[in-house]
This record gives sequence, C-alpha cells and structure tokens, in this order.
Amino acid sequence: MSPEKSTAGGPAPDRKTSAADEARLEVAAETAGGQLAPPAAAVGSTVTPDPGSHRGILERIVTGNGLVSVLAVLMALVVGGVLIALTNEEATEAAGYLFNRPGDFFAAAWNAAAGAYYSLFQGSIINLEAESFTRAVYPLTQTLTTATPLICAGLGVALAFRAGLFNIGAQGQIIMGATLAAWVGFTWQLPAALHILLVIIAGLLGGAIWGGIAGLLKARTGAHEVIVTIMLNYVAIQLVAFMLTTPGFQREGNNNPISPLLAESAMFPKLLGDGFRLHWGFILAIVATVFVWWLLNRSTVGFELRAVGANPDAARNAGISTTKGYVVVMLIAGALSGLAGVSQVSGTERVLTTDVAASFGFDAITVALLGRSTPWGTFAAGLLFGAFRAGSVAMQTNTGTSIDIVLVVQSLIVLFIAAPPLVRSLFRIPPPGAFRSARKPAAAAGGAA
Repeated sequence: MSPEKSTAGGPAPDRKTSAADEARLEVAAETAGGQLAPPAAAVGSTVTPDPGSHRGILERIVTGNGLVSVLAVLMALVVGGVLIALTNEEATEAAGYLFNRPGDFFAAAWNAAAGAYYSLFQGSIINLEAESFTRAVYPLTQTLTTATPLICAGLGVALAFRAGLFNIGAQGQIIMGATLAAWVGFTWQLPAALHILLVIIAGLLGGAIWGGIAGLLKARTGAHEVIVTIMLNYVAIQLVAFMLTTPGFQREGNNNPISPLLAESAMFPKLLGDGFRLHWGFILAIVATVFVWWLLNRSTVGFELRAVGANPDAARNAGISTTKGYVVVMLIAGALSGLAGVSQVSGTERVLTTDVAASFGFDAITVALLGRSTPWGTFAAGLLFGAFRAGSVAMQTNTGTSIDIVLVVQSLIVLFIAAPPLVRSLFRIPPPGAFRSARKPAAAAGGAA
C-alpha cells in the first residue's frame, strides 16, 4: 500500500512535500485562478497560506493587477488635476507673485482642480444640487447610456486579447453592425418584439462578418490582424459614407448623409421612462458581460481560446486548432462590437450617420486594457469611461475647463496601464508572486529541519 493511502480507515501517515509536488500544486493553483489550495505540509515544514484565507486574499489584492489599474486611474486624475491648475487663469495670475504669497497660488490651484472634478462628478454620478430626485440621478443614467457601447465593444477587444489577437477593428465592426441593424430597423415593418429581435440579430451578424474577415485572413494566410483590422476600419467608414448617399439608405428629401428614422418597433424601450435616455441596451451589455465570463471560464471553447492565446504552439501540439480559434474568436468579438452598434442606432441615435460609431471603437481598446481583458474588469472600465464622457460636458459648462482634459486623463491611464512596473515602483507594490517566492526558502529550510 502506498504511503499516501490510509491504513485501516485511518489517516494517511505524514510525509514531506517534494519540490516537484510543490511546483505542480502551485501551477494547478494558478491555472484555476488561485482557487485550489495546496494540502497541508508535513510536520516540521512551513505551511503555505490558503489562498482563500484572509492572508492569501490580502496578498492577492496587494500584488494583483487590479490594484495597479486602480492606482493608474488615480495617478492619471492627479496629473490631470495638475494640468487643470496650471491652465487656470486665477492660478496663473497667482503664480506671478508665488514667492510673496504662495498660499494664494496653491488655493487657486486647488479650487480649480477640485471644482473641475466636482463638476465632472455632478455631471456623471449625481447632482447634489438638483431640485428633484429625478434630476439628481439623471447624470448616472447618462453615464450608463454612454457606457453601453463602450462595454460591448470593449468586451470584443478583450476577448480577442485573451486569444492572443490585437483587435483594432472594433470601430469598423460597430459601423457595420449599426448599418445592418439600421437597415432592418427603417426598412421592415414588423411587430415590436420580433422587430427589435431581428435588429439585434442583424447587428450581431454585421459585426461578426466584419470581424470574421480578419480572423479568416489571419488563420488562412497569416495576415497580421492589426493591419487587417485597421484597413477594415477605413473600408467600413468609407462604405457607410457611400451607402448614405444611395436611395436605399439616404433619407428622402434630404441631401445630408443620414438615414430615415428607425421605426418605433425597432427601438429599445426606455428602462426608466421617457424622462431618461437609458434603454434596454444596457441590460444587453450586462448579458454580454455574463456571456463572455461564462465563455472564458466555464466552456470548452473558452478554454481552447485561452490556450491559443497563451501559447499557440503548445495548443497546436495538444490537438487544439489554432486556425479555428482565430476565426471563432474574431466572429464573437465582431458580434460583440456589432451589439455596440445596435445600442447606438436602436438606443440613442435612432438614425444611421457617418459618425454613428463616434470614437467608441478606439476607446474600447483603452477600456479592455484598463479592464485587464477580463469581462467584469472591462465592464467596470466601461462605466468609468462612460462617466468621463457624460461628465466632461458639465465640467466644461460649469468651470470652463476644456473638455479635452478628459482625453488627456484617458491617455494617461493608458500610459500608466502600459507601464505597470512604473506604478509598482512609485507605490512600492511587490510584483505578483513575491510573497510566494519569499516563502519558498523558508519552506525548504523548514522541510530540511
């Protein structure tokens, strides 16, 4: 009988964990997202803390990438505040006699930055000075409305990232999804439930086709997805501009490149009534987030996609088709971006224009990066960027701060996210696995003793 098995129904005799066993357990724990706990070591050795214990959870929070993302946002806001202060007229005047009365300069700088961010908060979360509850929460509904296409497109970019592909084509996928969805919306006359369902399917199909082209070219010819998706963005932009000059898409009696209004049956119902712009597209964004989470963490297809993204050669040797993975992931990523286009034409715009995608496709890349290519991280990042967009108008109106400062903050977030060692060094955050590496010598010494 092996020493691992129990004798006469009793517990198994203690034994020391070998270095190979310990390594295999750590790999298993990391593969399962830190949910597998190594067994207790033998008497005389150091016990590795259970990742589910308070100490294990604290270590994962401190060394995890989530904390780095939060700190990157805070650093970007601080730098943005400094720029606001330096460009403020009162702070600039006070800087002229800085050495005589430095308090005036710092007070003016603080008031400028704090006032701008307070207005940003009022325009995106809640207006504490509003006369009614409806007007007070209206900014939050605007944030959720603006975040809807960012979340959907960000999920498409994040999913491609997890499969090892850099999907720069969300802009074109949004446009093509919106184009097909709008055509179904203003051309067909159907009952409301059936009509909106077909609009959603058309949008998913349009985005999936545009993303699938890039995936197919990558799989069959080895064409780099970055180049292909960038070119497809330009094709989509020019294609929709051309289509809006044709009789089938241009509004009758109008020379501007704009489509007819979508039928009421093709529009998303309002979630909170006609007094708000928030629509059921936001619920679809939540459903899409849950779907991507399930796909990546609970499905065989998601496991294969993650394997291809981690190491294509190893996945190929394990019998996983990388060509199929590239096509499948780009089809799904394109469909998610197409859903963002549906939320635009059937949720907020009600028409198809050349500017239907705005900059959502490019902002989605930042959203996916900030969310660390995880479904719920992307969802949270989409809400943050939706708040930036919704609150920037109020910030400029109330304080005169240029709306471009929001773009500067977003760019700084990307900069800090792209340089995690910089953030870790500034805040003295240990790298991932630092605590585990420090415990290995102690565990080895305890086992030898």
